Amino acid sequence: MLTVEAVTISYPGFEGLYDFTLPRGTLAAVIGPSGGGKTTLFNALGGFETPRSGHMRFDDVDFTTAPPAARPTAMLFQDHNLFPHLSAIENVALGIDPGLRLDASQWREAEHALKQTGLGGMARRLPAALSGGQRQRVALARALVRAKPILLLDEPFGALDPGLRKEMIALVDALRQARGFTVLMSLHTPDDALGLADRMVFIAEGRVQLNETPERVLHSGASEIRRFLGR
Repeated sequence: MLTVEAVTISYPGFEGLYDFTLPRGTLAAVIGPSGGGKTTLFNALGGFETPRSGHMRFDDVDFTTAPPAARPTAMLFQDHNLFPHLSAIENVALGIDPGLRLDASQWREAEHALKQTGLGGMARRLPAALSGGQRQRVALARALVRAKPILLLDEPFGALDPGLRKEMIALVDALRQARGFTVLMSLHTPDDALGLADRMVFIAEGRVQLNETPERVLHSGASEIRRFLGR
C-alpha cells in the first residue's frame, strides 16, 4: 500500500497538506484544477520537494527522506526530456545507467522495454526522427527499465491528440497489469481514465478532496468537483 500521511509542503503562495492511501497495483487518475497541488504531490513523492512534516510509505517502508534514486518511484513528465543526440535505445538505457555503461543483458533489457512500448524497430532512431507519441513511448520505456514499483506520470500525454492520448493511457494500464506496479497519473481530461483507472484522486487547494472510484468522483455533488467539471 502507498500511504501519504499528513504530508505538509509550503512555499510562498501555496500550502499543501496531503493525506491518502492507495492499494498496491492501483491505477489512480489524479485530477484537479491547475495550481491546485497535483504536481507538488508528484514532486514530493519523487523526492523533488521536501515535506515540512508527515510521512510517505510504500509497503510499510518509510521513504520520506530518501533521495530520489533510492525511492520506490520512477517519474515521467509531460516534457519527455530525451537527449536529441542519443538514439531511442540509448535514451532508454539512461534509466539503467546514466553513464551508459551497460553489459549485454542490460542492453537487451532496454531493447525489450522499447518492444513493450511498441518501438521495437526504432531503437537506433534519434528523437528528431520520432513523432511526439513515439518520443513519449521512449520516455515511458526509460521509466520502465528503472524497475520501480511506483510509476508517477505528471500529465505526460497532455500534448497528444485525444485518440493517441487514450492509446497511451491504455498502454500504461496494460504494462501495469503485466508488471504489477502502482501508477499515479495526472490528467487534464478525467474521461480519459474511465474504464481503466481503479481510483480517482481529486486535488484542489493543496488538499486531497476525494479519493474514490472514478464514477463516484465524477458524479459527486461536491462543489469543488462540479466547478472543475464545469457543471
